[in-house]
Amino acid sequence: RDAPYIGHVLEGSPTGTTVMRMTAFDADDPTTDNAVLRYNILKQTPDKPSPNMFYIDPEKGDIVTVVSPAMLDRETLSTPQYELVVEAKDMSGSDVGLTGTATATIVIEDKNDYPPEFTKKEFQATVNEGATGVIVNLTVEDKDDPATGAWRAVYTIINGNPGQSFEIQTNPQSNEGMLSVVKPLDYEISAFHTLLIKVENEDPLIPDVAYGPSSTTTVQITVRDVNEGPVFFPQPMTVTKRENIPIGSEVFTVNAADPDTLQHQMIRFSVYKDPAGWLSINPANGTIHTTDILDRESPFVHNNTYVAQFLAIDNGNPPATGTGTLHITLEDVNDNMPAMHPTLAKVCEDTKEMNVAILGATDRDLRPNVDPFKFELSKQSGLDKTWKITTINNTHAQVSLLQNLKRANYNIPVSVTDSGNPPLTNNTELRVQVCSCKKNKMDCSSAAAPHVSVALLIFFALFNLLCL
Repeated sequence: RDAPYIGHVLEGSPTGTTVMRMTAFDADDPTTDNAVLRYNILKQTPDKPSPNMFYIDPEKGDIVTVVSPAMLDRETLSTPQYELVVEAKDMSGSDVGLTGTATATIVIEDKNDYPPEFTKKEFQATVNEGATGVIVNLTVEDKDDPATGAWRAVYTIINGNPGQSFEIQTNPQSNEGMLSVVKPLDYEISAFHTLLIKVENEDPLIPDVAYGPSSTTTVQITVRDVNEGPVFFPQPMTVTKRENIPIGSEVFTVNAADPDTLQHQMIRFSVYKDPAGWLSINPANGTIHTTDILDRESPFVHNNTYVAQFLAIDNGNPPATGTGTLHITLEDVNDNMPAMHPTLAKVCEDTKEMNVAILGATDRDLRPNVDPFKFELSKQSGLDKTWKITTINNTHAQVSLLQNLKRANYNIPVSVTDSGNPPLTNNTELRVQVCSCKKNKMDCSSAAAPHVSVALLIFFALFNLLCL
């Protein structure tokens, strides 16, 4: 009863090791011989290396091993599984007793009694300098069960890897050791590497088995020379220049070295990325000059820094290229006039509020070439009797009327001056529309033509002549 009957025993177990117990049931009266059972093994499959690998206690039904531990070697058996046909007979096993049979399956389980061994004393590998990845698969043999930790291999590099340039991992399917380069190798530093590698199992070996010489191997690695691109130093390169320096000015001289020191190659330079087209480079000596004005306010400049890239190309076969980045920090000069806003204001002809507009100014330069700004009316006759400009703060001023005006458009010349050295002044017209206001509605459509005095016309004519 309670079939199926499956028992397990470790390989190499001592003679007399109990594997399992068979139990049969007889429905007859247990106080009579009709229910007294005796057990017997009728058949063993396979019958190698001995037809009598196991014995069953006729009364208890315990199945035990009867062969020497050496004959229970899982790795030498034709199969790790045996099937026993067991008979149970009542009447204490007499010839007239009734019988019943059942099959017992016995599995010989593995233990780590075979260490892994490399298939070669020495492995060879070749790798290009600068490359990474698997360079060789190390093969081992292990007679233990592949489904267990007694078979699975663990590899360790025990010598020759001071820079941690190599790693080894186990292929879970093949149990091979996959040796990889994880830090690029440099031919110019070392063209050869020798590694000493050991292999062990995940599970410990049994006490009377040890790892032998075949559990270590040597890997000879040859590094192939590859033409490497020149390297800029420092990287990135930095320099500070004032904007608007003359065209043709020297900006910087780049430096690059070829890692292939044994090849004695020549290096030439060229421009790679110059977003604004401001720079040139001497192909032979790497000196950079301006070909246009450096403008800090250009959209190609970010956070006061212009970024360009250059190439260093050697004469190898094929040629190799390195890229260097130059950060040019541009110092500000006062090259932008302040811009005034707004340039249009509206006011009611009969207003009692004499403040017309608040003027502001902005400047694309940096301090100290910006505010405080100076707002002024032009020096023409009569303006100061009608208009007034009052400073509010460093960046704003108030334009006010000194008297009511008739409906018309008035063009008021205003100058705004920054604090640069020398300062820059922008002369701008403020157009003021004096409109009709009724029932909280402003109507400027009926405003007369612009009202400009003769004196104002003369001022603008002289101003234009001076600017020519």
